[in-house]
Order: sequence, then C-alpha cells, then structure tokens
Amino acid sequence: MKPPVAVADLEKIDVRVGTIRAVEDIATSNKLVRLRVDFGDHTRTILAGMKGEHDDPREIEGRQALFVVNLEPKAMAGEQSEGMLFDLGYADGITPVLAVPEAVVPDGTRAG
Repeated sequence: MKPPVAVADLEKIDVRVGTIRAVEDIATSNKLVRLRVDFGDHTRTILAGMKGEHDDPREIEGRQALFVVNLEPKAMAGEQSEGMLFDLGYADGITPVLAVPEAVVPDGTRAG
C-alpha cells in the first residue's frame, strides 16, 4: 500500500466518466493509442498505453470509463494527452481492465 494522504489532497483529483468514442493507433509508438473521449460538454484526446494489453484496443469503443481530467496536458509520441485513463491491474502486473461505472451515467459525471 502507498502511504496515507490527506482527504484534501484526494479532493484535488477530478475523476469523471467519459464515453470512449474512438480508439486510434499511434504509428510512432509501441504502446500508445489515441482515445477520443466524450465528456458531455466537450471531447478530449487522451493517450493510453494499451497496445499489447488487448488483442484489439478498439474493443473499448463505445464504453464508459473513468478518467482523470485535471492533469496538465502531456506531450507523448509527438501528441498531446489531455487526461489519463483510470484502469485497474497494471501496477499489479495483471492485464489491465477499465474502471467503469456499474450503470450508464451521463458523460462528465464526477467521481467522489
């Protein structure tokens, strides 16, 4: 387990539900794919290291998932990522799966 954090620190993280509208290959990267994610009032491009984790990364198109949306944009493989996919398993060495709401909710719904 990681060390404890103050609730105030946790409240700084903005986690929201978004629908993955498209998964596109980034030819210049061995790991990254480009996700086009709908957050209801806007769409973002979020890069995720999914190559090799799924037989076909496009299988998640149309699915809702959790995303961290208040990270500073980050340049990766010559592109900008405007957030981070929240997935489960990578840190434990198992094939990652999406962190998803138990039922469909409006895109942009906040966690917490």
